[in-house]
Parts: sequence; C-alpha cells; structure tokens
Amino acid sequence: MWDRKELKARGKAAFKANYWRCVAVALILLVFFASTGASVSNSAGNGVDNYSQQSQAVDAAAGRIKAILSGLSHAELAQIALAVTGAVIGVSIAAFFLDALVFNPLGLGCRRFFLVNTAEPAGFGELGFGFKNNYGNVVVTLLLKDVFTVLWALLFVIPGIVKSYSYRMVPYILSEHPDMDPTAVITLSRRMMDGNKWAAFVLDLSFLGWDILSAVTFQLVGVFYSNPYKHATDAELYQAIKGNAA
Repeated sequence: MWDRKELKARGKAAFKANYWRCVAVALILLVFFASTGASVSNSAGNGVDNYSQQSQAVDAAAGRIKAILSGLSHAELAQIALAVTGAVIGVSIAAFFLDALVFNPLGLGCRRFFLVNTAEPAGFGELGFGFKNNYGNVVVTLLLKDVFTVLWALLFVIPGIVKSYSYRMVPYILSEHPDMDPTAVITLSRRMMDGNKWAAFVLDLSFLGWDILSAVTFQLVGVFYSNPYKHATDAELYQAIKGNAA
C-alpha cells in the first residue's frame, strides 16, 4: 500500500524540479477544466440600498419585456421561442463537440505532462500527445468515461463521486497506452482503484488547507503552488498503483 506522505513528497519534488512549466500546465487545467464557481455577485456586500436599486432595475426590465411580448401575436411568440430553443441547442451541441474533440485530448496531454515529469522534467510538447497519438481512440475513451460518470451521477451524487474515483486513472493509462481499447482502459482504471478509492479521497482531503488558502488569496496560491502540487501528486499515485492491476 502506498504512503500518502511519501507520495506527496515525491510529487512536490517533481513539481519543484520543473516549477514554471508545471505552473503553466496546471493553469491550463484550471482554466479549461475546473468548475471554479468564481462568479460571485458584487452586490453581496454592498448593502440594502444597492440590493433595492438592483431589484428595481430588474423589475423595470421585466416590465418592458412583458410589454413588448404582450404586443406580439401567438405566431411571433412561437417564432421567438423556436429561435431561443434553437440557439440553446446549438450552443449545447457546439460545447459538447468542443469538449470531446479539443478539451478532453488537451486534458490528456496535461496529465501526460505530469506523468512524464515524475521521471524527468517534461516539456510543453507533451500537451499535444492526445492529438498526435490515436486521436480517435482518445476521443472515444474519454467521452465514454464522461458519459459513464454522468450516468452514475444521475442516480445519486454519492455513486457519481465513487465512479469518478474509479475512472480517475483513465487519462494516465491512455497517456501510456493510447491504442488500448476504450472499455479495456476503463476496466483497468477500475481495477487499479479497487481498494484505493478511499485512500485517494483522503489524499484529496489532505490538500483542503491549501484549497482554502488558495480561495482566500484569489487563487494565487492555487496557481503558483497547490494546483501543480496536486497534479504532480496525482501522477505519482498512478505510478504507485499501476503495477497492481497489470
């Protein structure tokens, strides 16, 4: 069984040995893949008067929209509804393909970077790995991983979290074996994480203090230290357990 402190020590050493590149790659992962929830209303601390002014502005805008819509015929309203629905569907489809065809392979390249960095200072060329090595298989495998995770999450939150840990090693496996069958990659990840999910969860919790410090410093600590530290440690986790399910 791997030791959490030893794993983090190796991750920290690998990260510091290639500091600025690790920071840059971790920043890419943060920008394109993290659900930061950074949209915070500026009105929260501005008092009751500001809230009242905003409420009045919203009410006035709603009144104007209602007045405009009330003057339209049913046919015109139907056309507007269809146009809005079409726009929403179009944006959703575009986002889906962008995620599947660009962001997922890019994310794989970022994990490949940190995996290579466990042995030697990695270069930015690793970021293109998913686009240059059996791209179609990479897209299908990562898409299946996302679909399976979402389907489990639709059941309940907890099964979704558990399965996200089961599939955690998929990008790392692909970064070493881009030609492996998609279902074989997912199955191997599950086998690797059998008996390791709870320990991996505790490993994530051990970074909680860094996450809090990152939040109160407007992500500065996260960008320049804790995020690349975590990704480097995650790559070390893969190295520690990959032989157990070979």
